[in-house]
Amino acid sequence: MVIVLKNDVTDAQINELVDWLQTFDVKTNLIRGLHSKVIGLVGDTTKIDLESVQAKDMVYEVKRVQEPYKQANRRFHPEDTVIEIENRKVGGGKFNVIAGPCSVESEKQIIETAIAVKKAGATMLRGGAYKPRTSPYSFQGLGKKGLEYLLKAKKETGLPIVTEIMSVSHLDQFEDIDVLQVGARNMQNFELLKELGKTDKPILLKRGLANTLEELLMSAEYIMSNGNMNVILCERGIRTFEPMTRNTLDISAIPLLKQKSHLPIIVDPSHATGMTSLIEPMSLCAVVSGADGLEIEVHPDPKNALSDGAQCLTPESFESVMERIKACVEFVGREMDKN
Repeated sequence: MVIVLKNDVTDAQINELVDWLQTFDVKTNLIRGLHSKVIGLVGDTTKIDLESVQAKDMVYEVKRVQEPYKQANRRFHPEDTVIEIENRKVGGGKFNVIAGPCSVESEKQIIETAIAVKKAGATMLRGGAYKPRTSPYSFQGLGKKGLEYLLKAKKETGLPIVTEIMSVSHLDQFEDIDVLQVGARNMQNFELLKELGKTDKPILLKRGLANTLEELLMSAEYIMSNGNMNVILCERGIRTFEPMTRNTLDISAIPLLKQKSHLPIIVDPSHATGMTSLIEPMSLCAVVSGADGLEIEVHPDPKNALSDGAQCLTPESFESVMERIKACVEFVGREMDKN
């Protein structure tokens, strides 16, 4: 971290700032230039809040020399992280497809879908029991009953369960769930992230609708700094000026996150585009760009789905898309994980 001081700063103010900075166990180097004075910090500066430094009267500008995320940073962890989920591996050359409906609507619906997606080659089952919806009048999910149906589907098919958690108060209900998903709206729910960091469950962390990649990695850092290293990043599209798709899939995020972080990355083309016709081409782009997996919405009757029917593939169309995905995965030299 580099702190540029104001031209009229006094020695007393500099000493006061240095004394405060040293409480964070960092070394300070004061450089007196011809036209400015600069303090360079050496050490772990992640606990120093930039805004707090900038608010000091004597400070003109603050810059970080290195990224503020450490646990998620590839510089400190050069090897790819591989996360094991029920004998499946996410990362390290293994490719996974998580598939299922946006919302769990009934026991029959989720079991029927689970059987279909497993047959097509999906390695994990997704489905929302608790649903964050823009409108308070929309279907909010079946809650605890939905979790019970998901576990029945797992018993029927053996597919690990991926489902969204929205509140710290629900944690005890997710004891038997394999992967806890943090949705885009909760990416910066820091109290939730800290509590998930105290668990040992894999966390699928979705990028927020309007968040930068550094903010996504800082959210991962919240989980990891509390002890849980099992974080999977998810690019699910960001909100831009383009109205023809639900969101804009940031394909460039995949190789860039691979450069910056050792954590596995999956892509959700369903939420990214909101259009079934775009799921296959965007899935193939994700594979070629280096993603470790996909999360795709599948529903046995999309026209009558209680949420996001327009972006849900039918089991038949999902099977067709999976054939192309498998071929693409093989082409780029990776291996589909087995269900």
